[in-house]
Amino acid sequence: MKILPPTLREKKRYLAVEIMREGRISRERLIRALQDSIRELFGDTGLSETGLRLLHFDGNHAVVRCTPRTVWRTRAGIATITEIDGTKVSLRVIGIGGTVRSVMEKYIEKRNDQTLKREES
Repeated sequence: MKILPPTLREKKRYLAVEIMREGRISRERLIRALQDSIRELFGDTGLSETGLRLLHFDGNHAVVRCTPRTVWRTRAGIATITEIDGTKVSLRVIGIGGTVRSVMEKYIEKRNDQTLKREES
């Protein structure tokens, strides 16, 4: 089977997510919570249409990939998560970008730098 050229591939969007939590959560539990939340709201077909992938997770931030036409479904799924395995969490989308690099530079690394500066002062 031939590989599709870039012009025919489905485009992607990357969501930078801030994670506020009381305890520790694992990458696998976050993925499961995202999938369950979107499945509850939009069903199995809605979940499969999102093309959901968790690309980066460091405990405080995550980068989630989805398709451009399902950004709002993904955001809705993220917003409805309040608990992961008994740990209270609050997830907030802090930005959307067209490349992983832009999302990491604009939202994730910038916030980490600001946190370090606050801790130093």
